[in-house]
Amino acid sequence: MSDFFNSGPNPNLSDPAGHKANHDVNAQKYHTEGVPGFWSEVTNLLIVVAIIAVIFLVIRFVL
Repeated sequence: MSDFFNSGPNPNLSDPAGHKANHDVNAQKYHTEGVPGFWSEVTNLLIVVAIIAVIFLVIRFVL
């Protein structure tokens, strides 16, 4: 059983095939989706704030 101080065996960090596979997956993701930019983050934040505001208004007018 692992805990905070004893997390178990260390993973093999010198796996070049695994590193290359991870790099290829990330490169393909960035190529198809693009790097998440500032405007994408702002849009997501505005959507979350709008959803919270709608929930607040529904609760306020229903109760």
